[in-house]
Amino acid sequence: MYLEVKQLVKTFGGYTASDRVSFGIEKGRLIGLLGPSGGGKTTILRMLAGLETPDSGEIYIDGKLVNNVPAQRRGIGFVFQSYALFRHMTVYDNIAFGLTIQKRSKREIQARVSELIELTGLNGLEKRYPNQLSGGQRQRVAFARALAPEPHLLLLDEPFAAIDAKVRKELRSWLRATIERIGITTIFVTHDQDEAVEVADEIMIVNGGRLEQKGTPIDIYKNPLTPFVAGFIGESSRLDHPASLKGFEDELPDAKAIIRPEFVEIGAYGEISTPLAAEVGFVRDVFFRGNSWQIEAQIGSQSVSAYRSLEKTPLKAGDKVQVLIHRLILFNDKQSRIVENGMKTDPMPVNI
Repeated sequence: MYLEVKQLVKTFGGYTASDRVSFGIEKGRLIGLLGPSGGGKTTILRMLAGLETPDSGEIYIDGKLVNNVPAQRRGIGFVFQSYALFRHMTVYDNIAFGLTIQKRSKREIQARVSELIELTGLNGLEKRYPNQLSGGQRQRVAFARALAPEPHLLLLDEPFAAIDAKVRKELRSWLRATIERIGITTIFVTHDQDEAVEVADEIMIVNGGRLEQKGTPIDIYKNPLTPFVAGFIGESSRLDHPASLKGFEDELPDAKAIIRPEFVEIGAYGEISTPLAAEVGFVRDVFFRGNSWQIEAQIGSQSVSAYRSLEKTPLKAGDKVQVLIHRLILFNDKQSRIVENGMKTDPMPVNI
């Protein structure tokens, strides 16, 4: 492993921001550090960078213990959420800053900055100041400045948080393509799961200072290991009495359940292919989602949601419907697992 973290602990007063966190990352991987606000993501990132000192635990970069290595000597590039650009410096000077501190020659600095200007698509903006740039352009300057000293590890703290939605989506694709081209090991913090799924090779989900799960986006989506991951990844709702549903009576009687819209079919009578496995319910609400309808249905005291094609006959609030639940993610205090409906004979594939 290129980066190894072992039993990392960090507390602030009575708050534990990192609770015995351990993981390893292979060289050249792009990792999304994902979780809710206050979950400990940025604290982990800052400890890797040397900007926070862990209470205990070890950090290894390329086999070397770096706990006592100053931040400026760890070979790490860091992009802050606010970009932290120098307002009185031009784009060129901002990118050159780290190289100037290293006392590189003017020729080296000019060659490296020119290379990064080209890489980040900032041609023609070299003499502008940060207040003359768009949010996306400022983000690219911060990225170029972090890369200028040729770090071995790149850390990005909420890199797209200050950018509007349209530009943010464009920059996701740009960031992934650029990092793949450079081949630098990268960790980026985000609370946006769509961002993590789209950009990252692997995702690490952090909550309450603990690492809940690490894996590829597909692995985490299909096989959540904890109740938190099951509820956090993907669109979902919670069922408190899954054992009352057809096909799930004998599965973990004391469990709760997470259910996703793609696990459910909601249809008028005659539309469901296996009606004996379906529940009877009624439509609570209908929402237009552009390419489909989102149907919320009530089954007894429990509510579920599913998507319905625009090609099918529209449903409306109050309609009596059949609800076929193909699978659930069941969990209790000890385990979390996906369970298929026992009354069905044809398993439904998971759509990612």
